[in-house]
Amino acid sequence: MLSFRLSMATTLVTTILLFQPAASQNWTEFRGPAGTGISAAKNLPLQWSESENIQWKLEVHGKGWSSPVSWGNQLWLTTATEDGKKLYAICVDRSTGTVIHDILVFENKEPRFCHPTNSYASPTPTIEKGRVYVHFGSYGTACLDSNSGEILWTRRDLPCNHWRGPGSSPIIDDENLIMAYDGYDLQFVVAMNKRTGKTAWKRDRNIDYGTDNGDRKKAYSTGTIIEFDGRRQFISPSAVETISYDPATGKEFWRVRHGGMNAAIRPLIGKNLLYIAAGSGPTSLIAIRPDGSGDITNTHMEWSSGKAVPKRPSPLLIGDRLFLLNDEGIASCLDASSGETVWQQRVGGGGSYRSSPIYSEGKIYWFSLEGEAHVLAADDEYKLLATNKLDNGCQASPVPVGNVLYVRTTKHLYAISSGK
Repeated sequence: MLSFRLSMATTLVTTILLFQPAASQNWTEFRGPAGTGISAAKNLPLQWSESENIQWKLEVHGKGWSSPVSWGNQLWLTTATEDGKKLYAICVDRSTGTVIHDILVFENKEPRFCHPTNSYASPTPTIEKGRVYVHFGSYGTACLDSNSGEILWTRRDLPCNHWRGPGSSPIIDDENLIMAYDGYDLQFVVAMNKRTGKTAWKRDRNIDYGTDNGDRKKAYSTGTIIEFDGRRQFISPSAVETISYDPATGKEFWRVRHGGMNAAIRPLIGKNLLYIAAGSGPTSLIAIRPDGSGDITNTHMEWSSGKAVPKRPSPLLIGDRLFLLNDEGIASCLDASSGETVWQQRVGGGGSYRSSPIYSEGKIYWFSLEGEAHVLAADDEYKLLATNKLDNGCQASPVPVGNVLYVRTTKHLYAISSGK
């Protein structure tokens, strides 16, 4: 198996957030509690179908691409009517698939255009004990009591034309909820006090996009909190540049210019490098040293690549290797230090991929838009362990908790378990 495992000592030096989830295995935000897609779940199923290893299956009304989050025995996700006029938060019992809450959070009289490949409920919620935070871009943000379902506060006063629909998810840092708004007209990052909803800080992007075309300014990324050399940073990719902010104050530390637009992938850190997938740019994957100040483009970039880089599915950093699956189904394993290709292989029969993968016990789980799910070995050789099929495909990313894989397709929410 992995001959390139990363030691815990190196992990702790590099970042305070690259950790295994706690014993409760709460999956608290997009790509899990550390934002890495790496899970401590054990005995996840290897094979399943509509008639095999399905613990329960629940039809989800409306249209929404948000991934579920979990706390205790609850799963939370969002959805919307297809026309975007009603936005909902749904709570499901993890054990039974029973709907606990189905809450109409916001109503919109005249929603703006949303591209058919997106939805009005694409941002993933974030959750902590007693509170869940749902976000629909500029259509609104809300804090709900996760037990009663009561709406505790809302914000609907931050204008931003997402142009193709919202996509960036919020994260919790200390007392704040932090999220990016990278639209056609306005581009900024904001932190809200998670108890009151009031603005803690707000910073305009101030990026030279090199164009007046707002379509080239938009992005959909979810930021990541890291600590490097004793400095905590909120890393937030946008079109053209990625910017590092002080998560407490919003002060800018540094920025790196990579070009491109539609950045949608969470950054990853390890091996003393920060990995940024920058959307559609020619150097769409970069590895940088996340220190310094000001413009670090020419001083801190270690390597870059534009070969078979995903635009939507986030990579996995496992030990010394980066595992990627691009939107067209080409999987790659890269040396994380140099960017050199270890192997590259097309997966399956040429499907489309939007969902981000997860890793557990040496295995990588990738879900396609056509309903196929491929299980690969996280190894220095390409090894396809299983291919599984559901009736509908995935825009959302899977959630592993205990020995169960919770999968949201475009129509249903599944609990998949081998029962071990």
